Amino acid sequence: MKGEAKLLDWLLANLGESKSKVKATLHNSGVKVNGKFRTQFDFPLHDGDRISVSKSKKNSVFRSKYLKLVYEDQYLVVIDKNIGILSMAAGHSSLNVKTVLDEYFRRTRQKCTAHVVHRLDRDTSGLMIYAKDMQTEQILEHDWHHIVYDRRYVAVVSGEMENDEGTIASWLKDNKAYITYSSPVDNGGKYAVTHYRVLDRTARHSLVEYRLETGRKNQIRVHSADMGHPVCGDIKYGNGDNPIGRLCLHAYVLCFYHPINHKPMEFETPIPQDFLKLFK
Repeated sequence: MKGEAKLLDWLLANLGESKSKVKATLHNSGVKVNGKFRTQFDFPLHDGDRISVSKSKKNSVFRSKYLKLVYEDQYLVVIDKNIGILSMAAGHSSLNVKTVLDEYFRRTRQKCTAHVVHRLDRDTSGLMIYAKDMQTEQILEHDWHHIVYDRRYVAVVSGEMENDEGTIASWLKDNKAYITYSSPVDNGGKYAVTHYRVLDRTARHSLVEYRLETGRKNQIRVHSADMGHPVCGDIKYGNGDNPIGRLCLHAYVLCFYHPINHKPMEFETPIPQDFLKLFK
Protein backbone atom coordinates (compact mmCIF):
# COMPACT_ATOMS: atom_id res chain seq x y z
CA MET A 1 0.00 0.00 0.00
CA LYS A 2 1.20 3.54 -0.70
CA GLY A 3 1.25 6.64 1.46
CA GLU A 4 -0.06 7.07 5.01
CA ALA A 5 -3.70 6.36 5.78
CA LYS A 6 -6.02 5.25 8.52
CA LEU A 7 -7.25 1.65 8.25
CA LEU A 8 -10.97 2.51 7.93
CA ASP A 9 -10.31 5.07 5.17
CA TRP A 10 -8.21 2.59 3.23
CA LEU A 11 -10.87 -0.14 3.53
CA LEU A 12 -13.64 2.23 2.41
CA ALA A 13 -11.56 3.28 -0.61
CA ASN A 14 -10.62 -0.26 -1.61
CA LEU A 15 -13.45 -2.61 -0.66
CA GLY A 16 -16.33 -0.83 -2.40
CA GLU A 17 -18.66 -1.63 0.50
CA SER A 18 -20.88 0.51 2.73
CA LYS A 19 -19.35 2.11 5.83
CA SER A 20 -21.50 -0.02 8.16
CA LYS A 21 -20.39 -3.26 6.42
CA VAL A 22 -16.74 -2.25 6.56
CA LYS A 23 -17.08 -1.32 10.26
CA ALA A 24 -18.75 -4.67 10.97
CA THR A 25 -15.88 -6.51 9.26
CA LEU A 26 -13.42 -4.56 11.42
CA HIS A 27 -15.45 -5.18 14.63
CA ASN A 28 -15.58 -8.91 13.91
CA SER A 29 -11.80 -9.21 13.54
CA GLY A 30 -12.07 -9.68 9.78
CA VAL A 31 -9.04 -7.50 8.97
CA LYS A 32 -5.36 -8.32 9.39
CA VAL A 33 -2.49 -5.88 8.93
CA ASN A 34 0.86 -7.65 8.49
CA GLY A 35 -0.66 -10.86 9.79
CA LYS A 36 -2.18 -9.38 12.99
CA PHE A 37 -5.88 -8.79 13.60
CA ARG A 38 -6.71 -5.09 13.85
CA THR A 39 -10.06 -3.68 15.00
CA GLN A 40 -9.27 0.03 15.48
CA PHE A 41 -10.81 2.26 12.79
CA ASP A 42 -7.94 4.74 13.08
CA PHE A 43 -5.10 2.20 13.01
CA PRO A 44 -2.26 3.97 11.09
CA LEU A 45 -1.06 2.32 7.88
CA HIS A 46 2.38 2.75 6.34
CA ASP A 47 4.09 2.00 3.03
CA GLY A 48 4.58 -1.71 2.55
CA ASP A 49 1.83 -2.83 4.99
CA ARG A 50 0.04 -6.01 3.95
CA ILE A 51 -3.72 -5.93 4.51
CA SER A 52 -5.95 -9.00 4.29
CA VAL A 53 -9.72 -8.99 4.66
CA SER A 54 -11.91 -11.96 5.52
CA LYS A 55 -15.56 -11.43 4.60
CA SER A 56 -16.92 -14.17 6.86
CA LYS A 57 -19.68 -12.75 9.06
CA LYS A 58 -18.39 -14.27 12.28
CA ASN A 59 -15.33 -13.35 14.23
CA SER A 60 -13.48 -16.57 13.46
CA VAL A 61 -11.24 -16.14 16.49
CA PHE A 62 -13.83 -15.34 19.13
CA ARG A 63 -16.31 -18.13 19.82
CA SER A 64 -18.11 -18.66 23.08
CA LYS A 65 -21.61 -19.85 23.90
CA TYR A 66 -21.45 -17.69 27.03
CA LEU A 67 -20.77 -14.28 25.55
CA LYS A 68 -20.71 -12.19 22.39
CA LEU A 69 -18.04 -9.64 21.61
CA VAL A 70 -19.99 -6.47 20.79
CA TYR A 71 -17.14 -3.96 20.48
CA GLU A 72 -13.36 -3.99 20.81
CA ASP A 73 -10.58 -1.41 20.57
CA GLN A 74 -7.09 -1.25 22.06
CA TYR A 75 -8.36 -0.06 25.46
CA LEU A 76 -11.56 -1.99 26.19
CA VAL A 77 -14.14 -4.53 25.07
CA VAL A 78 -17.92 -4.46 25.39
CA ILE A 79 -19.55 -7.88 25.68
CA ASP A 80 -23.07 -9.28 25.81
CA LYS A 81 -23.08 -11.92 28.55
CA ASN A 82 -25.39 -14.92 28.65
CA ILE A 83 -26.87 -16.30 31.85
CA GLY A 84 -24.89 -18.99 33.67
CA ILE A 85 -21.45 -17.39 33.70
CA LEU A 86 -19.80 -15.28 36.41
CA SER A 87 -18.29 -11.87 35.63
CA MET A 88 -15.05 -12.86 37.37
CA ALA A 89 -13.56 -15.83 39.21
CA ALA A 90 -15.09 -16.77 42.56
CA GLY A 91 -13.84 -19.65 44.68
CA HIS A 92 -13.09 -22.76 42.63
CA SER A 93 -15.41 -21.94 39.74
CA SER A 94 -13.30 -21.43 36.62
CA LEU A 95 -16.16 -20.47 34.30
CA ASN A 96 -16.11 -16.69 34.15
CA VAL A 97 -16.03 -13.94 31.54
CA LYS A 98 -12.52 -12.77 32.45
CA THR A 99 -11.07 -16.24 31.72
CA VAL A 100 -12.89 -16.45 28.37
CA LEU A 101 -11.60 -12.99 27.34
CA ASP A 102 -8.05 -13.68 28.56
CA GLU A 103 -7.96 -16.84 26.44
CA TYR A 104 -9.17 -14.87 23.39
CA PHE A 105 -6.51 -12.18 23.95
CA ARG A 106 -3.86 -14.92 24.22
CA ARG A 107 -5.01 -16.56 20.98
CA THR A 108 -5.00 -13.26 19.10
CA ARG A 109 -1.54 -12.43 20.48
CA GLN A 110 -2.74 -9.32 22.27
CA LYS A 111 -0.47 -8.42 25.16
CA CYS A 112 -3.27 -7.64 27.61
CA THR A 113 -5.68 -9.19 30.08
CA ALA A 114 -9.31 -8.41 30.91
CA HIS A 115 -9.80 -6.11 33.89
CA VAL A 116 -13.15 -6.27 35.68
CA VAL A 117 -14.77 -2.84 36.00
CA HIS A 118 -18.35 -3.69 37.04
CA ARG A 119 -20.29 -6.90 37.59
CA LEU A 120 -23.47 -8.67 36.58
CA ASP A 121 -24.82 -11.59 38.62
CA ARG A 122 -24.24 -15.02 37.10
CA ASP A 123 -27.91 -15.33 36.13
CA THR A 124 -28.29 -11.79 34.76
CA SER A 125 -27.55 -11.37 31.05
CA GLY A 126 -26.50 -8.30 29.10
CA LEU A 127 -23.91 -5.66 28.36
CA MET A 128 -20.63 -5.24 30.22
CA ILE A 129 -17.35 -3.34 29.77
CA TYR A 130 -13.94 -4.89 30.45
CA ALA A 131 -10.75 -2.81 30.36
CA LYS A 132 -7.67 -4.17 28.59
CA ASP A 133 -5.11 -2.41 30.79
CA MET A 134 -4.72 -1.12 34.31
CA GLN A 135 -4.87 2.57 33.38
CA THR A 136 -8.21 2.22 31.55
CA GLU A 137 -9.59 0.15 34.44
CA GLN A 138 -8.57 2.80 36.98
CA ILE A 139 -10.19 5.62 34.98
CA LEU A 140 -13.44 3.64 34.62
CA GLU A 141 -13.54 2.56 38.26
CA HIS A 142 -12.71 5.95 39.76
CA ASP A 143 -15.01 7.98 37.55
CA TRP A 144 -17.72 5.40 36.77
CA HIS A 145 -20.69 7.64 37.62
CA HIS A 146 -19.51 10.45 35.34
CA ILE A 147 -18.35 8.16 32.52
CA VAL A 148 -21.48 5.98 32.32
CA TYR A 149 -24.40 8.26 31.43
CA ASP A 150 -27.15 5.72 30.68
CA ARG A 151 -27.50 2.22 32.06
CA ARG A 152 -30.80 0.42 31.70
CA TYR A 153 -32.08 -3.04 32.45
CA VAL A 154 -35.25 -4.80 31.41
CA ALA A 155 -37.00 -7.33 33.66
CA VAL A 156 -40.09 -9.47 33.78
CA VAL A 157 -41.62 -9.02 37.22
CA SER A 158 -44.36 -10.95 38.95
CA GLY A 159 -47.87 -9.49 38.86
CA GLU A 160 -49.42 -6.46 37.22
CA MET A 161 -47.59 -3.23 38.12
CA GLU A 162 -49.98 -0.52 39.35
CA ASN A 163 -48.04 2.56 38.19
CA ASP A 164 -46.67 3.22 34.70
CA GLU A 165 -43.49 4.77 36.06
CA GLY A 166 -41.85 5.92 39.26
CA THR A 167 -38.77 5.96 41.45
CA ILE A 168 -37.87 3.80 44.42
CA ALA A 169 -35.12 4.72 46.89
CA SER A 170 -33.88 3.04 50.06
CA TRP A 171 -30.76 2.07 51.99
CA LEU A 172 -29.36 -1.38 51.13
CA LYS A 173 -27.23 -3.42 53.48
CA ASP A 174 -26.04 -7.04 53.46
CA ASN A 175 -26.48 -9.31 56.45
CA LYS A 176 -23.99 -12.04 57.42
CA ALA A 177 -25.61 -14.48 54.98
CA TYR A 178 -25.12 -11.99 52.10
CA ILE A 179 -28.83 -11.29 51.83
CA THR A 180 -29.37 -7.62 50.97
CA TYR A 181 -31.89 -5.85 53.19
CA SER A 182 -33.71 -2.68 52.26
CA SER A 183 -34.62 0.09 54.70
CA PRO A 184 -36.55 3.34 54.16
CA VAL A 185 -34.30 4.98 56.78
CA ASP A 186 -30.49 4.95 57.00
CA ASN A 187 -29.47 1.50 58.29
CA GLY A 188 -25.73 2.04 57.82
CA GLY A 189 -25.94 0.66 54.29
CA LYS A 190 -25.69 2.38 50.91
CA TYR A 191 -28.35 4.69 49.50
CA ALA A 192 -29.83 3.29 46.28
CA VAL A 193 -32.09 4.97 43.70
CA THR A 194 -33.90 3.11 40.89
CA HIS A 195 -36.20 4.63 38.24
CA TYR A 196 -38.70 2.34 36.53
CA ARG A 197 -41.04 2.45 33.55
CA VAL A 198 -43.56 -0.25 32.55
CA LEU A 199 -43.18 -1.31 28.90
CA ASP A 200 -45.95 -3.93 28.83
CA ARG A 201 -48.18 -5.85 31.23
CA THR A 202 -50.62 -8.71 31.57
CA ALA A 203 -52.66 -9.75 34.59
CA ARG A 204 -49.79 -12.08 35.58
CA HIS A 205 -46.58 -10.24 34.65
CA SER A 206 -45.11 -6.83 33.81
CA LEU A 207 -42.23 -5.97 31.51
CA VAL A 208 -40.31 -3.18 33.22
CA GLU A 209 -37.37 -0.98 32.23
CA TYR A 210 -35.12 0.02 35.13
CA ARG A 211 -32.67 2.93 34.99
CA LEU A 212 -30.05 2.93 37.72
CA GLU A 213 -29.07 6.17 39.37
CA THR A 214 -26.80 4.24 41.75
CA GLY A 215 -25.27 0.83 41.07
CA ARG A 216 -25.61 -1.16 44.28
CA LYS A 217 -25.38 -4.91 44.67
CA ASN A 218 -28.74 -6.63 43.93
CA GLN A 219 -30.35 -3.18 43.68
CA ILE A 220 -33.00 -3.95 41.04
CA ARG A 221 -33.86 -7.32 42.54
CA VAL A 222 -34.34 -5.90 46.05
CA HIS A 223 -36.23 -2.81 44.89
CA SER A 224 -38.55 -4.95 42.74
CA ALA A 225 -39.31 -7.15 45.74
CA ASP A 226 -39.88 -3.97 47.85
CA MET A 227 -42.61 -2.94 45.40
CA GLY A 228 -44.33 -6.32 45.77
CA HIS A 229 -43.36 -7.29 42.20
CA PRO A 230 -40.17 -9.36 42.45
CA VAL A 231 -38.14 -10.23 39.36
CA CYS A 232 -39.35 -13.56 37.96
CA GLY A 233 -37.00 -16.48 38.52
CA ASP A 234 -35.25 -14.73 41.44
CA ILE A 235 -34.39 -17.51 43.89
CA LYS A 236 -33.12 -15.09 46.55
CA TYR A 237 -35.73 -12.31 46.59
CA GLY A 238 -38.56 -13.78 44.49
CA ASN A 239 -41.90 -15.43 45.20
CA GLY A 240 -41.42 -18.66 43.24
CA ASP A 241 -42.86 -17.23 39.99
CA ASN A 242 -40.49 -18.52 37.27
CA PRO A 243 -42.26 -18.62 33.88
CA ILE A 244 -39.22 -19.18 31.62
CA GLY A 245 -36.79 -21.01 33.89
CA ARG A 246 -34.28 -18.19 34.36
CA LEU A 247 -33.77 -14.95 36.27
CA CYS A 248 -35.68 -12.47 34.08
CA LEU A 249 -33.17 -9.61 34.24
CA HIS A 250 -31.17 -8.29 31.28
CA ALA A 251 -28.80 -5.29 31.02
CA TYR A 252 -29.84 -3.96 27.63
CA VAL A 253 -28.61 -0.35 27.34
CA LEU A 254 -25.09 0.83 28.18
CA CYS A 255 -23.88 4.32 27.21
CA PHE A 256 -20.59 5.81 28.31
CA TYR A 257 -17.88 8.29 27.38
CA HIS A 258 -14.80 6.45 26.17
CA PRO A 259 -12.29 6.64 29.07
CA ILE A 260 -9.42 7.58 26.74
CA ASN A 261 -10.82 9.62 23.83
CA HIS A 262 -14.05 10.72 25.63
CA LYS A 263 -16.27 9.97 22.61
CA PRO A 264 -19.84 8.87 23.49
CA MET A 265 -20.24 5.10 23.03
CA GLU A 266 -23.82 3.77 22.94
CA PHE A 267 -24.78 0.10 22.97
CA GLU A 268 -28.17 -1.61 23.06
CA THR A 269 -29.06 -5.30 22.83
CA PRO A 270 -32.53 -6.64 22.00
CA ILE A 271 -34.89 -7.54 24.84
CA PRO A 272 -34.66 -11.35 25.12
CA GLN A 273 -37.31 -13.14 23.04
CA ASP A 274 -38.24 -15.32 26.05
CA PHE A 275 -39.27 -12.15 27.93
CA LEU A 276 -41.36 -10.81 25.02
CA LYS A 277 -43.20 -14.12 24.47
CA LEU A 278 -44.95 -13.68 27.82
CA PHE A 279 -46.63 -10.51 26.50
CA LYS A 280 -47.83 -11.80 23.08
